[in-house]
Amino acid sequence: MEFLKDRKYSSDHEWIVVEGDEATIGITEYAQDALGEVVYVDLPSEGDTFEAGDTFGEVESVKSVSELFMPVSGEIIAINDALDDAPETINDDPYENGWMIRITMSDPEELKNLLEADEYAATLD
Repeated sequence: MEFLKDRKYSSDHEWIVVEGDEATIGITEYAQDALGEVVYVDLPSEGDTFEAGDTFGEVESVKSVSELFMPVSGEIIAINDALDDAPETINDDPYENGWMIRITMSDPEELKNLLEADEYAATLD
């Protein structure tokens, strides 16, 4: 299983990659594998704001429905609309084309509360 070193991870299985004060968020390879075939994604709207730990959407698979949690606080600036027609992209490419939202972070210090790739991998053992 792959955990890219250019991003941080939450214990809820979301990843975040940061560029300046903006960040892209999705779910990990581990999470999509545990879910099974993703059939639907419910995401928020641009302009919505969330605090770290808030639920920002849901992923529905053939097995279950799982909530998505914000790894850091911020305002939604983009949604991956391609997931509406092709939610399976999350299974096929969770770290690139399967991204879910982009945000402007309101408190970049919250990144310190997240895990590095090796720390996240260790939680799965």
